Amino acid sequence: MDDLHERAGSSSILHLHGELRKARTTGPSGRTYPIQGWALKPTDRCPEGHVLRPHVVWFGEAVPAMEEAWHCMQTASEVVVVGTSLLVYPAAGLLDAAPAEARIVAIDPHADELPLHPRVQRWAMPASAGCARYLKRKRGDLDATD
Repeated sequence: MDDLHERAGSSSILHLHGELRKARTTGPSGRTYPIQGWALKPTDRCPEGHVLRPHVVWFGEAVPAMEEAWHCMQTASEVVVVGTSLLVYPAAGLLDAAPAEARIVAIDPHADELPLHPRVQRWAMPASAGCARYLKRKRGDLDATD
């Protein structure tokens, strides 16, 4: 939801649950608009006069990017899930789309306590440490058992 990946230089990003730095009209066009800063006031309107709301998926709403995310998962060779319980659906179901040979790693301080699928490697550590470890392994600085 945030723009951390963009600020870090990533170029291929799918914001599954929306973007905090954008607002969406409640009108029929569904257009999105950048938010200046972080404030979105209840009186903010789009150019067509409709109320603006955060461009995020709230509980109970459909996830518009699910089909695209499912397709991405079907072609993944590795999946790294950072800082989530993998308990909230439909997003948690995306792991079912990963090929059987795909490596799946869950990085979360409480990973050992989560009811995760047996295919998921659990790395019980903060995101900063887990991501650093993952990158070291990708570069070959760690062996596959570390």
